[in-house]
Amino acid sequence: MTIPIKYNIRNLFVRKITTTLTVLGIGLVVAVFLAVMALAEGLTRVFTASGSERNVLILRQNSQSELQSGISREQMQLVGNLPGIQKDADGKPLASAELVVVLNLDKRDGGSSNVTLRGVQEKGFALRPQLKMTEGRMFVPGQGEVIISESVTKRFKGTKSGEIIKFGAYSWKVVGHFEGGGTAPDSEIWTDVEGMMNTFRRGGFSSMLARTTDRAGKDQLLAALSADPRLALEGKSERAYYDEQTSTAAPIRFLGFFVGIVMAVGACFGAMNTMYAAVSARTREIATLRALGFSRLSVLASFVLESILLALLGGLVGCVLGLAIVKLALSGVTGTTNFATFSEVVFAFRLSPELLGSGIIFSIFMGFFGGLFPAGRAAFTKITEALRQVG
Repeated sequence: MTIPIKYNIRNLFVRKITTTLTVLGIGLVVAVFLAVMALAEGLTRVFTASGSERNVLILRQNSQSELQSGISREQMQLVGNLPGIQKDADGKPLASAELVVVLNLDKRDGGSSNVTLRGVQEKGFALRPQLKMTEGRMFVPGQGEVIISESVTKRFKGTKSGEIIKFGAYSWKVVGHFEGGGTAPDSEIWTDVEGMMNTFRRGGFSSMLARTTDRAGKDQLLAALSADPRLALEGKSERAYYDEQTSTAAPIRFLGFFVGIVMAVGACFGAMNTMYAAVSARTREIATLRALGFSRLSVLASFVLESILLALLGGLVGCVLGLAIVKLALSGVTGTTNFATFSEVVFAFRLSPELLGSGIIFSIFMGFFGGLFPAGRAAFTKITEALRQVG
């Protein structure tokens, strides 16, 4: 026979104080775990949402990032004539040769960090349709003007419309802001590539971004790039390039699991203490259940289930707390270093339904391991000894 589940639910409400304290303890563990994992999820989201499968990013062979790459003007002209690249209405290749450098700017809350300055050609915006101007106007080529993402503007000084960005002997006027739709450009400053090359006295570009006609066109372009020995270039889908940079979130994700496990051990001991207390207080009751014919396995399963129910309540509380923390206290943008480019990646905490589900599962595991040993003690208590105890 199995012990009815209402027996366990009733006992949770009988011990209101210990139940409440245990639920809050587990809830706090789950909330902290979710907050850290929401940070990693937000950072990962920036990269996984960036790029298009039809766009091909062209870099110098063996380059790990655009900062390490270099493409000459002659190579740019050759790439523009390769097969597979989509043409615009005027019959020109839908491609943008771009230059990427890093500026060190002062933050609004103190300190400084590197920010990506990207020089783009005319087709740069058309290749990234998720970008929308939110304020001001587009930069005029050759005038030392820039447009800046809203996220960067919130974090760095001197980046509002009409202000001047200064970096060493160089300066640019901010003429507009844009939104990148939660993608990589949200961490960037944009200007025209030719003016940027003149400013930094560069003879070539960092990379090229090209839109292909379709999947077959992409394969055709990639094959042509690898087959031409004059180019010494390689291409990869823009989506694949950003997917490779999700390793930036790995240390944060590891920290989340590490902190969660350490705190979970403490929460398991809290649940264990609660369940041991429940076993001690109900020794004669357990013996009576055994005398009525309930098996050791039934008693064991009953107390493990009670511990899981206790932890599940804590998990639900933790999810509510986690949502409140992310929505109220962590609702703004934050940033961290992209270890592939050593520039700042701006992102927002993201608490997805999958993460909330992992918080619930996390709490169930805590309840199972926290209740297993007390349940074993309850199941294997001798009936005669238990009945003789003073209840």
